[in-house]
Amino acid sequence: MIMVTGANGQLASLTLRELADRHVPATGGTRSPSSGQRRLDFDDPTSLDLTGISTLVLVSAGYAEDDRVVARHQAVLEAAVRDGVGHVVYTSLTGAGDHLGFALAHRVTEQLLKGSGLGWTILRNGLYAELFGALMTWTDHGVESAFGDGALAAVARADLAAAAAVVAGAPTAHADRTYDLVGEPVKAADIADSLGVAHRTIGLGEYRTRLLADETLLPFQPPMLTSIATCVRHGLLDATAPDLARLLGRPLTAPLAVAADTAAALRPDVLRR
Repeated sequence: MIMVTGANGQLASLTLRELADRHVPATGGTRSPSSGQRRLDFDDPTSLDLTGISTLVLVSAGYAEDDRVVARHQAVLEAAVRDGVGHVVYTSLTGAGDHLGFALAHRVTEQLLKGSGLGWTILRNGLYAELFGALMTWTDHGVESAFGDGALAAVARADLAAAAAVVAGAPTAHADRTYDLVGEPVKAADIADSLGVAHRTIGLGEYRTRLLADETLLPFQPPMLTSIATCVRHGLLDATAPDLARLLGRPLTAPLAVAADTAAALRPDVLRR
């Protein structure tokens, strides 16, 4: 049996759907399980029961400080060893992302996994096209961002879910492999052009100041988001790789269209015409 962690999250739920479409038996693990799922709370060691699971798709438990994320992942890996899981597929971060503010937890988890004695495959996922579109800010004059003229090799979340399903469905064929799953370069100006609006670049200092003033963000999020902006702006995240298309056996979903659709859906009603 395959288990996908974080089953209520967007990537995990898409992965479970892909597995179902391929008629591959799988279940979800989540802290708030629905019918057919297991309770799996990374912060509650007593819930980490992986008995009967042959392949675990460990979707990164981000949205916290590094020490907490690493502790969550370590607890799950220890449970996987204890309960006889044969293979872990870990959704990590693209190799080009080492300068990002959330890279450390991914790299440490990769080391823990490789040293665990478990079978493993590491999926180094690129940044979502959906995220790129969501980080565009709407104004009266169009959209603005701190991305400058840099490009991001953005990737549709659905393509990453499909890749995870491919690997989880045949783990031995992908044992001891690290795949760099990135998409095609997209610029903020490309998104604006697709939307038929202007794009304005703001400085990183202004961007950070706005983030720090946003009371909806957790303390670790402003530096994380600023690191995305500066890495895109300075050309560190635009490299492509063939791994994703090879795993899928088809062309990638157009990331520009996904990013533009996401940005369009977030356009405030007051700015719609």
